[in-house]
Amino acid sequence: MFRTTTSSVLASSTRMLRQPLMAPSTSATSFMARYKNAAAASATTRMFSISTANNNKSPSTTTPRHPRVLVTGSLGQLGSGLVKELRRMYGNDNVVASDIRKASDEFMATGPFVYADVMNYSMLERIVVDWRIDWVVHYSALLSAVAEKNPTLALSVNINGFQNMLELAKVHRLRLYSPSTIGAFGPSTPKDNTPDLTIMRPNTIYGITKLHNELMGEYYREKFGVDFRSARYPGILSADTAPGGGTTDYAVDIFHHAIRHGHYDCFLSKDTRLPMMYLSDCIKGTVEHLTYPTPLPQTVYNLAAVSFTPEELANEIKKHLPNFTISYPDPARPDFRQAIADSWPGSLDDSKARKDFGWKEEYGLENMVKLMLDKIQAQVNAEKKAVHSDDPSTATMAA
Repeated sequence: MFRTTTSSVLASSTRMLRQPLMAPSTSATSFMARYKNAAAASATTRMFSISTANNNKSPSTTTPRHPRVLVTGSLGQLGSGLVKELRRMYGNDNVVASDIRKASDEFMATGPFVYADVMNYSMLERIVVDWRIDWVVHYSALLSAVAEKNPTLALSVNINGFQNMLELAKVHRLRLYSPSTIGAFGPSTPKDNTPDLTIMRPNTIYGITKLHNELMGEYYREKFGVDFRSARYPGILSADTAPGGGTTDYAVDIFHHAIRHGHYDCFLSKDTRLPMMYLSDCIKGTVEHLTYPTPLPQTVYNLAAVSFTPEELANEIKKHLPNFTISYPDPARPDFRQAIADSWPGSLDDSKARKDFGWKEEYGLENMVKLMLDKIQAQVNAEKKAVHSDDPSTATMAA
């Protein structure tokens, strides 16, 4: 799942939401018509047409250019991967990464990076204007487990921050992509093959804020013509970043413990089935959805790949690490995250995403586990090599 940093958000949590004084310059009808009549470029190289003055010929001609994209929460698991892919597609300078944490030297070297507090409307608007932003991918949010520990902050970041983005999209005619989550469903939602449109009564702060955002995004699309897009992400597996406070993050943490310690204490019961997806698949689906040249039939889609339980995941890991062991909580004293997981679907129906914009995953359980183990083992080997080379006694012996 995508993530943000709680400690650095706390300093800005008391700032008031500032609303713009400007009004949108286009009506909902003209905005939607402009997108529906736009020429569709290649799915991997979406281009815009912009007017440029030419005194020698006609008053104006059109010159194609790539969209300028702002990604909030870009230092998280999903943000960093998406920034890398969009820069590969559109060029480094056309993708502006942002966060409230300091980026590494390596990240800074790949393209523009700005500090962006999503609860400060004026700051965000300055970025949109100065960088001539066309699309925004809004990843900044507090995840499920973190949000339950600090609901006031989660409400502020997840709702007020998103509302700022909606207003910016309305005023500056931006395409806004802000993912939702399986947490937006709830305990009364059908758990198996959950459809896009169903009963949605979430009982977590994270789910409530995401359902709010889904509905507000749909409202702004219908009322103001905002090109709002969203997908309900399942749990996301990646070896590139540490777990970020989500309930499904056990499925990432288990690999680190399996390789480093040979044992994992799982906080979910062994038969808790949840939808999951490998990071590169999630980025692939997001890009396909984001770059689709015209607004799609619906604003929010389910996105899924595979569903499994902790026990099934552990058994697959044991095929590669036979000595790996796992333990589960006492059913009489469940972890607080168990109730969160129990309120979510066990599998998703994402047939509409597959039909409307061609979504299809590449990773199932077997090849996902193999790739995660290989990547984390490589990280561990690199760490050991670095410690060995920094050890003065080893250097002396080698000399």
